[in-house]
Amino acid sequence: MELKKNPKADLEKRKGLYFEIGLVVILAVCLCAFSIKSYDKDESTGASQAQAEEMEEMDEIENTDVQETPPPPPPPPAEEPELNMDQIEVVEDTKEIKTEIEIKDFDEVQNTQIAEVKIEEEVDEEEVKIFTVVENDPEFPGGMDALYKYLAENIKYPQLARDNGITGKVYVTFVVERDGSIANPRILRDIGGGCGAEAIRVVKSMPKWTPGKQRGKAVRVQFNLPVNFNLK
Repeated sequence: MELKKNPKADLEKRKGLYFEIGLVVILAVCLCAFSIKSYDKDESTGASQAQAEEMEEMDEIENTDVQETPPPPPPPPAEEPELNMDQIEVVEDTKEIKTEIEIKDFDEVQNTQIAEVKIEEEVDEEEVKIFTVVENDPEFPGGMDALYKYLAENIKYPQLARDNGITGKVYVTFVVERDGSIANPRILRDIGGGCGAEAIRVVKSMPKWTPGKQRGKAVRVQFNLPVNFNLK
């Protein structure tokens, strides 16, 4: 059996029509694609313009809000008191100045200062030092016997020590200066009852001693003296 084609099913006749339809469809798709791209571009451009406008508005708001504080005005100038001419008393310059200022020559003052410095530098250490042991001990006028006699004759037994039966030795230390005078007496050991104060009084009233010597030169010497307090 031989197959026969239906003349309606022959596609060769409609080939041109299908080709034209395809071109129309492709053209429509292309047009849609171009329209979408241009819309996106316009939309993005519009958005960027809107953002720029918003930024400008924000800058204007910030510039409006930030205001420079003006500096405070300067204080008003102090008013000077007005001089009342009626209160001003004119005094005649007739009073003599009795105080006279003596102006010394600069060379004389300079020489005086230099001389004083030299004197300070030439101070001997032995004149200031206090010796405890020397070659020649200081001596009371007349010797130790005369010293004990002087103490016995000049000491007044304190009434408080007498009433309480206080007896013993008070040890006093003092410095015999280079001229024989007595300086800085103080108590090393006291027995109470006012005996220490009485011993200091008697030591201060002693006459000048013969000063101690070191290498033939008078020096300051520390001297310790026991003072006896005995009831008779």
